[in-house]
Amino acid sequence: MFNGLVAYLDSIKARDPAPRSRWEILLYPGLLAVGMHRVAHWLFEADLFFLARFVNHFARFLTAIDIHPGAKIGRHLFIDHGFGVVIGETAEIGDNVSIYQGVTLGGTDPANGIGGKRHPTLANDVIVGSGAQILGPVTVSPRARIGANAVVTKDVPEGAVMVGIPARSTLVDASEYAREFIPYGTCNETFDPATQKVELLQCQLEQLQKQLAALAAEREAAVVVSEPAPRKGRSRA
Repeated sequence: MFNGLVAYLDSIKARDPAPRSRWEILLYPGLLAVGMHRVAHWLFEADLFFLARFVNHFARFLTAIDIHPGAKIGRHLFIDHGFGVVIGETAEIGDNVSIYQGVTLGGTDPANGIGGKRHPTLANDVIVGSGAQILGPVTVSPRARIGANAVVTKDVPEGAVMVGIPARSTLVDASEYAREFIPYGTCNETFDPATQKVELLQCQLEQLQKQLAALAAEREAAVVVSEPAPRKGRSRA
């Protein structure tokens, strides 16, 4: 158990440059929220729903992080800062997932009032940037990154970087996938959480300019082909 806790603290330290020691990480609200969720989830699985809810509400009071007791969470979940994070009942989170403040793993309410899979599934090594909303029973595949304030309502492919409202994938070279951990769900140095909307528009503008240049080249080539060959004048004797 002690070795497991040390490994958990080390996994957080590898993803967060702020703490100087493991002792600091023990004070993180995200660590407390996840630890108390383990207790609440055990009570939930034992059908002790009131006690599970009590632990859940007490954890939310202490940390401002609301994790439903029914949510399934894998190893080494890192909730950084954590204020305003909401994780719904049927959410499933894999290993080594990083979530920043203000994130919602929200659900869709069934019209018939019968519960089912209503919340997202996050695979291993996913990063969810601050303020992002992932809504409904969608799947975020391994190593995907959700940018700050993005709204995801559809499945996310493996290794994709999603930004915008509604979220759409940015064009990132495959070599970026193997890079070390990058905080806040950004894909590279080009996309910064504070300016990513402007930079995304610049990226789209560059793509449109390339498309226009290609169309202009095609049109010019078509005009050259369609022009009739010059007639040769008659030679006088």
